[in-house]
Amino acid sequence: MTTSDEMMHGGASSSPDIPSFFDPAVQDDPFAAYEMMREQCPVHRLPENGMYMVTRYDDARRVLSDPKVFSSSPSGRTAQLSESARAAAQVMADRGWVRAQTLQRTDPPVHTHYRRLLGRVFARRNIDALAPRITEIAHELIDAFAASGECEFLNDFALPLPGIVICEQLGLDAAQYPRFKRWADAMLAGAQRSMTVDEAVEQAEIELDAQHHLAAEFEARRDEPRDDLISLLVHAHRMADDDEVAGDANEDEPFTIEELQDLMHQLVTGGFETTTSALTKGLYLLLQHPDQMATLRARPELLDNFIDESLRFDGPVAGLWRTSTCPVSLGDVDIEEGASVMVRYAAANRDPSRFENPDVFDIERPNANEHMAFGFGNHFCIGAWLARTELRIAFSAILERLDDIELARPLDDQVHEFSFFLRPMKELPIRFNAR
Repeated sequence: MTTSDEMMHGGASSSPDIPSFFDPAVQDDPFAAYEMMREQCPVHRLPENGMYMVTRYDDARRVLSDPKVFSSSPSGRTAQLSESARAAAQVMADRGWVRAQTLQRTDPPVHTHYRRLLGRVFARRNIDALAPRITEIAHELIDAFAASGECEFLNDFALPLPGIVICEQLGLDAAQYPRFKRWADAMLAGAQRSMTVDEAVEQAEIELDAQHHLAAEFEARRDEPRDDLISLLVHAHRMADDDEVAGDANEDEPFTIEELQDLMHQLVTGGFETTTSALTKGLYLLLQHPDQMATLRARPELLDNFIDESLRFDGPVAGLWRTSTCPVSLGDVDIEEGASVMVRYAAANRDPSRFENPDVFDIERPNANEHMAFGFGNHFCIGAWLARTELRIAFSAILERLDDIELARPLDDQVHEFSFFLRPMKELPIRFNAR
């Protein structure tokens, strides 16, 4: 993952006519800019920072399929830290822990080691076993606002559902999910926007609170393991891999505190941000396309395809970064070694060479499941099946219990929070008739 500091350094643009992605209005509705880029400069170097943005489907798959050339490790990036990032980093170095590079920011074979471990937790059979509890949470949340005939869907449902689920899985107090969401926001702040020194330090202090709270949880699990993910991480060195016999695992190398902090960083941010956004945006798309909502109500067997189409049409992650490990040509653009390359999933998911009439929201689209909302290749989202399960259960409950859903009031002209790589909505106030 890059930081706001990498967004601040200059570079040449491959096309001066492309709107700036540092304009909040462009980030709020970037799809016309994506179309222009796919046609004119599908590998576009942003003038603000020299980052290359990849917008065509086939180019995106090439980048994601070749970790030797396009690495997930940030170590090769040459951008210098800004004053605000240096200040935030100093807070963590002085009073917290500098996170190691683990699952998200490594390549095979190192990445494979971490993924094998977490893959046990996120295996489909384990997620399927969670379905009754996820269903219970969904209906409890609806119970809390159904009688009033309205709610602010983002904060009343889309945030607490995955928040409670991930807290219970990790072994954290689910009643404190608002605090953990604040942690997630702080952990991602530097990658989403530019900040002043004071703002960066403020966010670092929140992340510091998360680190110290989690460090105490790690220590508690060392002595008294529980049936939760934190215990699994703390005692991972005592667990045999699938191809090992019990007792063959290395007893001498438990994860360091820096590794544990990085793994928890990824689990906390992933557990809160992406599914919350997918739930909110999925309902918003149905409100914008009432014919599609009617079709879904009449044909509930389309639920899985609706989920895929909503993820394709406007997924929660606009794009993620890779680093070029050597000079390479992509399309007709020469990329230097050590460059930051962003695979823009949101642009690839509307590439007309892959999806017919890509700007049409169609829950009956036959190849909707070819989207890249969960990434591609060895970094395909490890929590994808959990996210799908939460989305399926959530929308089943919503459509079962709420009729005549509509916006309770007009939204702002810009409906999304500014973020360079996510797509979070600001709010979604709705009204309805409860069954």
